[in-house]
Amino acid sequence: MAQQERAIRTRRAVLEAAATVFADQGYTAATVADILKTAGVTKGALYFHFDSKEALAKGVLEIQAEQSLPEQEVKLQQVVDIAMSVAHRLVNDPVVRAGARLSSDPIGRRHYGSAWPLWVDMLTEIVHEAHQRGETLPHVVPREIAELVVSAFNGVQLYAQLETDLSEVEHRASVLLKHLLPSIASPAVLMSLDVAADRGARLVGGSGLVPTPA
Repeated sequence: MAQQERAIRTRRAVLEAAATVFADQGYTAATVADILKTAGVTKGALYFHFDSKEALAKGVLEIQAEQSLPEQEVKLQQVVDIAMSVAHRLVNDPVVRAGARLSSDPIGRRHYGSAWPLWVDMLTEIVHEAHQRGETLPHVVPREIAELVVSAFNGVQLYAQLETDLSEVEHRASVLLKHLLPSIASPAVLMSLDVAADRGARLVGGSGLVPTPA
């Protein structure tokens, strides 16, 4: 049992180190040697869990949504909460920042994939439930909305990264949602949604974001 727990901790340390290096350098420039140095583990320990840089990138992408948000009575608030918590974590969490950089790499993603389908699937399920509850306008198609939110959010994230080094990403994500939601939410639901720029910080800082057990 102790050996198994140690292996889990080592794997996590390697993934966090890989995320830090990928976030800072990008996939192409990153090296396994850089990741080893950052992780502080032996080459054997790293290769026990991941046999290549490509496998490391896939591992980082797989843990993008490992933290779960609390259920909300209004399902569209959960959509908001996912977007705003990701915006907050982009500033503070190299795992999420690496996921964004890896997913938007037009060359690298051919080898290791992207986190975007994960987010689209997650949001599609939530918007579908919201639609069944009557929270959305009649014309809403859940998967189309999920794809719209993910693509628009990534545009906002990229703009904030290039223009302000992500310092304004939470504000810009809030502005995006304020303009996007009126075309999705029913009027009564729209009035109840909290889309403030500090929503993500309040969720994370207030322990609203609950880590999934390793």
